[in-house]
Amino acid sequence: MTTLVDVGPARDHVSSLREAGASWQAIAAAAGVGAMTVFDVMNRSRRVSQATAAALLDVRESDLELARVGANGTMYRLRSLQAMGHGSARVARAVGYHEQTIQRVVSGEAATVGVDLHRRVAAVFDAWWDKRPPELTPAERAAASAARHRAAEHGWCQAAALDEELLDIPGYKPRAGYRPAIGTGIARELQSEQEAEAS
Repeated sequence: MTTLVDVGPARDHVSSLREAGASWQAIAAAAGVGAMTVFDVMNRSRRVSQATAAALLDVRESDLELARVGANGTMYRLRSLQAMGHGSARVARAVGYHEQTIQRVVSGEAATVGVDLHRRVAAVFDAWWDKRPPELTPAERAAASAARHRAAEHGWCQAAALDEELLDIPGYKPRAGYRPAIGTGIARELQSEQEAEAS
């Protein structure tokens, strides 16, 4: 008889491995389970077999080949999105990562980021760089205002002032500072890859 346990600890552990840059496939291979099992643990299951939970909890970052890149380009992309009013919580929902992870990169605390996070932020940046967030509700207006205020306070420039050819080179710094911008319209909502896979 299969013993089932709460999925929470395994889900939290897989989430931390994902944030470190591990793919579903890499985690599954290291644990000796299927990639869909890992996906179900993250998105669907409330309970999981004790054997699967133990296998996932045994996976360490050192067991995985975690591809990482310098955080410079990701940081400036995120800061320019803040200058347009896209706060960390909104970007985190779009890329499918925790808000704290986004905040660490925005603040400059993270020296490197996983290739997966870098790619997802670049995709959101490409979609939103010249767009404002929706501000239809008091909460949306407050979030956008707080993001723009933070960008203004720290002198973070909008995307138009970034040199995309140099953006991902270590040591690159934008020459411009913050300037108010209204953009070319309202950014559409983006679905994170996890949400897309679950739908």
